[in-house]
Amino acid sequence: MESLLHEFVSGRSTLVLFVFMAVLLVFLANGADLLVDKAVDLSQLAGVPKALVGATVVSLGTTLPEASVSVLAAVEGNPGLALGNAVGSIICDTGLILGLGATLKPLPLDRCIVNRQGWIQLGAGLLLVFLCLPYSNLNRIFDVEGNLPQIAGFLFLALLAIYFYWSYRTAMQEENRLASEADEKLSWQRITKDLLIMAVAVAVVIVSSKVLIICAEELAYRLKVPESVIAASLVAFGTSLPELVTVLSSIRKGQGELAIGNVIGADILNVLFVAGAAAAVTPGGLTVQRDFFTTHLPIMVALLVIFRIGILVCKTHLSRWVGSILLLTYLGFLFTNYLG
Repeated sequence: MESLLHEFVSGRSTLVLFVFMAVLLVFLANGADLLVDKAVDLSQLAGVPKALVGATVVSLGTTLPEASVSVLAAVEGNPGLALGNAVGSIICDTGLILGLGATLKPLPLDRCIVNRQGWIQLGAGLLLVFLCLPYSNLNRIFDVEGNLPQIAGFLFLALLAIYFYWSYRTAMQEENRLASEADEKLSWQRITKDLLIMAVAVAVVIVSSKVLIICAEELAYRLKVPESVIAASLVAFGTSLPELVTVLSSIRKGQGELAIGNVIGADILNVLFVAGAAAAVTPGGLTVQRDFFTTHLPIMVALLVIFRIGILVCKTHLSRWVGSILLLTYLGFLFTNYLG
């Protein structure tokens, strides 16, 4: 089946491949969006606090496309696509999505979320960089490749479990369970229906991701662009569409705190879940290509630091000037990749 897909894709024109990718990205976004909606329904039926839903379930759902793309790419021996998608999604979430959101309208800061989870967001990004460094050739860091070892992937997944447990414990201390006797009477029928819909949504995401990887590889080959660049920009943007839709919807409804919380949670999961799972399934770990050290990782850290400084300076709202800096940094990243 896979060989047939490769043969079919290689026989299409470049324009047709771009159209295919656009359609696949729509399927990815809609599949993840449906998954998030049903996950929220299930959480409410089970009496899980809203804080836990926003901080973990929604972010987990919106990062599912990144995870499926990166894990499948890693299994198929494409480390540049696997790691590039994870890092590129952090760049896209923080630079484009959060930057655009704050530029359109100052976003209210929930000090509890940004102080509690914002530091984890920055720490996760720095830990990723630390584990990718080529320690045997640090003096030639811009000339040699690094490696994110498999053991680092298992470490990230262990930290992910701790993060979920900690978030759950914290949320339970802040909110009471929401389930009521009236809800319980209808819960099993609704839970079964929602689980079936979630299964379909997961299948859509995984199949779309599989074909998307093949199209991305073919485009990278034809355009003579490193697959890591394709992953960190085009594919990363597509798999970040659920976050973009969530942020814009939150802003439109006057719930900017949810927008910031979703981006922070998604960034954390892009390191612990996406990069972690991709490295964990690869015996030799993920190869970190040279352009990660010259462009991708520095830009990622810069955006996380800018966001952190903006939180400390702005106090109550993430101002438009912070959003503009984030957005301009993202545009500079695209310029460096494609025109630099």
